[in-house]
Amino acid sequence: MLPLGTTAPDFSLPDATTGKPVSRTDFVGKPLLVLFICNHCPYVVHIRGELAQLGRDCAARGVAVVAISANDAAEYPQDGPANMAAEARAAGYAFPYLYDESQRVAQAYRAACTPDIFLFGQSHQLVYRGQFDDSRPGNGIPVTGKDLRAALDAVLAGKAITAEQKPSVGCNIKWKPGNAPDYFGH
Repeated sequence: MLPLGTTAPDFSLPDATTGKPVSRTDFVGKPLLVLFICNHCPYVVHIRGELAQLGRDCAARGVAVVAISANDAAEYPQDGPANMAAEARAAGYAFPYLYDESQRVAQAYRAACTPDIFLFGQSHQLVYRGQFDDSRPGNGIPVTGKDLRAALDAVLAGKAITAEQKPSVGCNIKWKPGNAPDYFGH
């Protein structure tokens, strides 16, 4: 996993909903939440409604949010830009939904699954990389986003976040042939 304290890797990726590029530097001076998601993963579908609500809550609190899909759209066309734009509208995402066609941004963030969540403080130093909450498809636990919301509350209050963070659980990012990063031991 990306070590806590790491500066957010730069990115400049097209927003599937507008076609315009969005860069990390667009959010200088704001806490930044980077979400690696995709359209078809049952773990993302499971938290979809609460994720949309969290995006609206973050906007109201001055936290920048971007979602990034890095899946191989040639093999998983449902995760390509046209379908991403439709999903963003259907889900009510109020944040940019970016497409990482090269998968270099996902590699730079050491993203492994969808959802994979990275919260950076105001100076864009990593403070949280972990799960949304304990809810999983079929486990009966309500989706609240409590783990991520607690981290966001701490960042906004200027408080430290515990280093004991539960990693995200979900579907593996669908890497293009030869693109699986070294951090998987390939």
